[in-house]
Amino acid sequence: MYIQELGLKNYRNYEALQLAFEDKVNVIIGENAQGKTNLMESIFVLAMAKSHRTSNDRELIRWDCDYGKIEGKLQKKNTSISLELIMSKKGKKAKLNHLEQQKLSQYIGQMNVVMFAPEDLNLVKGSPQVRRRFIDMELGQIAPIYLYELSQYQKILTQRNHLLKTMQGEKKNDTMLDIFTIQLIEHGVKILQKRFEFLKLLQEWAGPIHSGISRGLEELKIVYKPSADVSESMDLSKMKEVYYKNFQSIKQREFFRGTTLIGPHRDDLQFFVNDKNVQVFGSQGQQRTTALSLKLAEIELIKSEVKEYPILLLDDVLSELDDYRQSHLLNTIQGKVQTFVTTTSVEGIEHDTLKQAKTIRVENGKIKI
Repeated sequence: MYIQELGLKNYRNYEALQLAFEDKVNVIIGENAQGKTNLMESIFVLAMAKSHRTSNDRELIRWDCDYGKIEGKLQKKNTSISLELIMSKKGKKAKLNHLEQQKLSQYIGQMNVVMFAPEDLNLVKGSPQVRRRFIDMELGQIAPIYLYELSQYQKILTQRNHLLKTMQGEKKNDTMLDIFTIQLIEHGVKILQKRFEFLKLLQEWAGPIHSGISRGLEELKIVYKPSADVSESMDLSKMKEVYYKNFQSIKQREFFRGTTLIGPHRDDLQFFVNDKNVQVFGSQGQQRTTALSLKLAEIELIKSEVKEYPILLLDDVLSELDDYRQSHLLNTIQGKVQTFVTTTSVEGIEHDTLKQAKTIRVENGKIKI
């Protein structure tokens, strides 16, 4: 799949923009704070209906404007699709082939993207929240039901946390809390099951890729760390039973803390290279190889699930990789994945992929091709 055309209206520092792209590699060049990352972000938002940089949609709308709009024409194997996302103070509207979608889960997944930005190099050593977000973003693209379960879970989690806060220091009435706990578990185990399935597939792709980058010297293992005493081998009914027992055993701690202490929102991932925890014992090179392996694995995993390669967004990440990892990345995508690269300069990057690319120059929210 590839995006043929992009239109922006009142998006970030772009007043209006119409742009056509090559189906292979497009290099977006510009100095810092001119709008190249905004342009890249708009492609991500068009696909995912949310930004990777902010959770506040208002920030995506141009200063002093009432709304912002992103439009795109997507070419897939057998069809052409028009996508449209309108953001305003009232919320978001998503249109597919000019028809408004009632649920975002019906819209997300039509256009698949993999984003690789400098902050993704922190996937290994960053906070657990970064790793959970990584799973949620990629899994949501290939399994719309996952987005539904996650959305329901987060709504109940908010209500449960609010109730726990109001119960701090008060006489405890467990009935309402128990109702929320059962509802939370109901959605939580389905999220967990999907995550286990996803990470098994990711391991199948990431292991050989990591071995290739490390010239066969390193073996990568991905381990899911649940906050409850559940495991991949359990069926859903067993997971529910264990979750409920765990919640009962930490009830007093939750009353004291005023928040939900276990569940998918508290889980984490660990990465092991040659049986050593990369986060704790890995060199910076090993951490970066792990992050690169995961991103390249995402591309192949999405291809295996949706039968088409996703669009790859490389936001200022090439300059963060050494020549060897840079070449490995560009060799892997060459000729098969539509790729967008943002950079301040292509000098020093000697690779045929970039020499054959379409160059788009950005200056103060304006395009100079």
